[in-house]
Amino acid sequence: MLRTSVFGGAASALRVPIFRRYFLGHFMASIGRWMYRMSIGWLAYDLTESTVWLGAVAFADLVPSALLTIFAGAITDRFGYMRIIRHSLVAVILLSTLLGGLVITRTITVEWLLLIALLAGSAESLGQPARLAIVNALVPKHDLSAAIALGSTSFNASRIVGPSIAGLLIQVTGPGVVMLLCALAVFYFWLVVRRINLEEKSKPAAKGDSLWRDTLAGFTYVLDHRGIRFVMILLTATSLLVRPVIELLPSIARRIFESEATGLSMMLSGIGVGAVTASLVLARRGQTQGLTKVLVWSTFGTGLSVWAALHMPSIQLAAVAFCFMGVFMLCGNVSAQTLVQNSVSTEMRARVLGLFIVFGHGLPALGALVQGWLATFFGLPAAVGGSAILMLAFWIWAMFRQRAMVGQLEMGSDA
Repeated sequence: MLRTSVFGGAASALRVPIFRRYFLGHFMASIGRWMYRMSIGWLAYDLTESTVWLGAVAFADLVPSALLTIFAGAITDRFGYMRIIRHSLVAVILLSTLLGGLVITRTITVEWLLLIALLAGSAESLGQPARLAIVNALVPKHDLSAAIALGSTSFNASRIVGPSIAGLLIQVTGPGVVMLLCALAVFYFWLVVRRINLEEKSKPAAKGDSLWRDTLAGFTYVLDHRGIRFVMILLTATSLLVRPVIELLPSIARRIFESEATGLSMMLSGIGVGAVTASLVLARRGQTQGLTKVLVWSTFGTGLSVWAALHMPSIQLAAVAFCFMGVFMLCGNVSAQTLVQNSVSTEMRARVLGLFIVFGHGLPALGALVQGWLATFFGLPAAVGGSAILMLAFWIWAMFRQRAMVGQLEMGSDA
């Protein structure tokens, strides 16, 4: 009773053994992913000292989320969650090991880095819709909101642990060791999911149907659903205007605050501290009601905190501002995902979540590329800070539609 009162919905979700094992494995893999992402950004800038190349590597790592994930949802709906998750993890393990070997043997070039980032991003994208959709199969519906928030907790706690480990190891042993540890963390997650057995059946397409037609059906569903369409618009704005700041942090650390890997780790960890704090609060809350309002206000807070971070007099104060960014960004992401999962029909779940990943996690690749290019002409504060201020227009738009969206998003799906 005490655990339930203190930890709320989080305790209820974690009492489900199969979800608890998945949660711990996902946390380890997320630590590895953030170690990997910090390392490839550092490598790109260290090899070239160019914001264009830095943006290009970030683009290669994330652009599959804007392209392949569109089809990954339809593939997952056909072949089942676990099969797709296992195959994608094996590919990530092999590519991380290859990159670590190239770095350790000093044969790495920015071209190799770009290629491996693209392939690893593609493997990640294949498994992303399945990793989101499977939560519905691991917990009862009344634990869904808490389980999603806990998943975000594991992902965002890794923003603290992963960059902290990577920042230290880059200086002591170099980024090659970081890549190998990333592969080891993902291997642990693969062992976990290999032992999870769900009663899934392949759903081959009906005669005359195609993968492209299944994918278009997902687009049509999103466009016709007023609530989910509203969420996707806000996700797109956040992804293009403020979310790319994470990919550009290596350049921000050096050019604005004249800091090295330790400063980069500090800012990434600041984002992680804020995100973990917010996700734990949302996990304990464990309710869908009121999340539409949280989503709308998070667009305002995220943009404001990014702008403030770039204008701080020290990197320590910038890390504090990025901590607030982590709070607002996490609130927006968990609210958006919970509202979509709550309102989408079962047969469209993986496809819609695939599009959710495209709008919420894939488009930052394009935003990072564009903002990195603009920074060469106008400077980082103008390119990144100006984009953050544009979020105000979307916040104002959303404020006028917020009340009408509550019934669409918070009442649950009929299917």
